[in-house]
Amino acid sequence: MPGLEETEISKAIITAYHEKLLDRLQNDVIIVGAGPAGLMGGMRLARQGMKVTIIEKRLSPGGGIWGGGMTMNEAVIQDKALPLLDEIGIRHRPSPEGLHTTDAVELASGLCFRALQSGVVLFNLMTVEDVCVHQKRVTGVVVNRTMVAGALPVDPITLKAKAVVDATGHEAVVIESLRKRRLLADINESVGEGPMDAGAGEDFVAERVAEVFPGLWVSGMSVCAALGGPRMGPIFGGMLLSGVRMAELVSAAVSKTV
Repeated sequence: MPGLEETEISKAIITAYHEKLLDRLQNDVIIVGAGPAGLMGGMRLARQGMKVTIIEKRLSPGGGIWGGGMTMNEAVIQDKALPLLDEIGIRHRPSPEGLHTTDAVELASGLCFRALQSGVVLFNLMTVEDVCVHQKRVTGVVVNRTMVAGALPVDPITLKAKAVVDATGHEAVVIESLRKRRLLADINESVGEGPMDAGAGEDFVAERVAEVFPGLWVSGMSVCAALGGPRMGPIFGGMLLSGVRMAELVSAAVSKTV
């Protein structure tokens, strides 16, 4: 067997990555943020045959799941979200408090695996600098390498989509790119997360998924950040349910544009 040649290894990486990137210049849906809502929603959309790309600025997708609560890597889930754990094969167990816990590492890695296996393409270490707006509608995102954006004068590139989802959590990055230009009439600078109210927050994040600007949807903790909902704390069922609701709404909207 011939020895490994270093440049051939490099060539394999470069070829495969750029083929993947070229294929994702045009998409049905781009989800910004690979947390629980983004991964769950992306998986559901991809299973319907949609071309879904997730952009994640960090090295590791999974959002805040990995750390559980205060670095104790157990995630809490309420009863109504348990079918979603069963759907993706995540083990869980009841707690004396009437809730359920699951290993945070198993939940994060399981969501990543199932999303990718469903057909989602995920680009990590890539961040969104801006959005494309044509005829008063969001039509794509402007992306750069995470370690380059804001640090070096290097221009970004653009990925297009029929629908864009802000699932970036507390930062609501995509929402902010429109808000700072005063393009969101119903979301002004004074809106932001309220103080923690776990029960109300869990309901808010799932029920208030919406299209906040033509072509731009909000899901996960970005719902609370954009629309003034309360913080939820270290419980993740609402985030998964928010992803499911987002997939339902975005699927219906994208299907109308075909």
